[in-house]
Amino acid sequence: MAPAYTHFIDGKHLDSSDHYEIVNPYTGKVVGSVARATEAEMDSAIAAATRAFSATRRLSRADRAAILTNISRAIGERRAEFESAITTETGKPIEYARAEVGRTIGVFALAAEEAKRFGGEYEPLDLDPLHPGAVGIVERFPLGPIAAIAPFNFPLNLVTHKVAPALATGNTLVVKPPPMCPGPALMLAEIAFAAGLPAGALNVISADPPVAERLATDERIRMLSFTGSARVGWSLKAKTTRQHVALELGGNGGLIVDETADIALAAARAARGAFIHAGQVCLSVQRIFVHRSVYRDFIRHFVAETEKLGVGDPMDSRTIVGPLINRAAADRVMEWIAEAAQAGAGILTGNKREGCVVAPTIVELGDRKLHRLRVWCEEVFGPVATVEAIDSFEEGIALTNDSPYGLQAGVFTNNLERAFAAFREIEAGAVIVGDTGVFRVDTYPFGGVKGSGVGREGVRYAMQEMTEPRMLVLNIARK
Repeated sequence: MAPAYTHFIDGKHLDSSDHYEIVNPYTGKVVGSVARATEAEMDSAIAAATRAFSATRRLSRADRAAILTNISRAIGERRAEFESAITTETGKPIEYARAEVGRTIGVFALAAEEAKRFGGEYEPLDLDPLHPGAVGIVERFPLGPIAAIAPFNFPLNLVTHKVAPALATGNTLVVKPPPMCPGPALMLAEIAFAAGLPAGALNVISADPPVAERLATDERIRMLSFTGSARVGWSLKAKTTRQHVALELGGNGGLIVDETADIALAAARAARGAFIHAGQVCLSVQRIFVHRSVYRDFIRHFVAETEKLGVGDPMDSRTIVGPLINRAAADRVMEWIAEAAQAGAGILTGNKREGCVVAPTIVELGDRKLHRLRVWCEEVFGPVATVEAIDSFEEGIALTNDSPYGLQAGVFTNNLERAFAAFREIEAGAVIVGDTGVFRVDTYPFGGVKGSGVGREGVRYAMQEMTEPRMLVLNIARK
């Protein structure tokens, strides 16, 4: 029987009078129904998080660490349920769903450890001759209720990157999960409550945009943490008043391959980086710049590696490229490919579709005038990558920066000076040398610049975003 998802508010499942259906993007079958929140239900969730903050802010580090450890273990015990929900509801290939659940277990374990040692510092104040006996202690305090909005492509781990650091620092949350896949977030809320989290500390509610906007405008919410499209993210930020805001938005990731690189390795990594999960990854490789002297060799390897990728059924463990999230997304991607072909770009492979599955497509750009195409200057969020020749490493850096986005970029070079030049000059939250921009480890400060967002995730860095420093001054008279 298909699941009927409700809300999770104040430690209880609550239904709504209105529901919508979830459709498996590969089979086209209805695989669940979801309660759609009203304004009253949203208000209940925010009120529950506000009340619960009086309890969570007083939890000791030991208590928070114990709860997070319990959550990590419980996810491991139910991992098959999580994996099934992710693949069934979003079409994510099962091997990547398994990897996502594994990462989530690790993030909660990491948050448990960070909760034990995250804190403030001693601040010397006797440098001022007027206060020879003064000392200071800086401690970091939780902000309060946090709104967490996450997208469908990582419906568990991107929720976790908001929930785990928030709980580690004593905050509470109202989570709006992706409408196509609310199941993992709801299961997480059940687990957290059973693990000892106070009622109301973690609320999960599905809502359409007019209701969900309350998470940006209600002043009881102290922080908005949003992952999703740039258009929606910046729009929500504009509606906030005094809230802290962290936005992890889109990208059209650049990849530079110079003449010193291992071309076969670079091509193989580029194929995976561009087309895993049908390119529905904010870090996806989209624009590839290859030195002209090795360009044809790279193209030969890149096309061959792309055509070897498993395409189709997401339940098949060999599948790398599953369906796009819905038919509208597939229609849009095919329209952008057609636009490129009509403008004179070469289609080296792909440009085929079956249902919501679009074959991995490589678009060759031989003219800089083609940079006006949407497949180059916007975020495709689909299995499409452009490739073009460059005459110098500096040209590759300049073209990588010629973008409204700046999330992560990849560089293949065996020249250390160029590696550091890329690090210094590329406008992005991270530069990955020896791999593509899809590389991510859950500990490091993750986030972008320019249109790709503000703030950073990565457990400890998110904990800093979700707390504020407070100063204790001891002005002790000296005899």
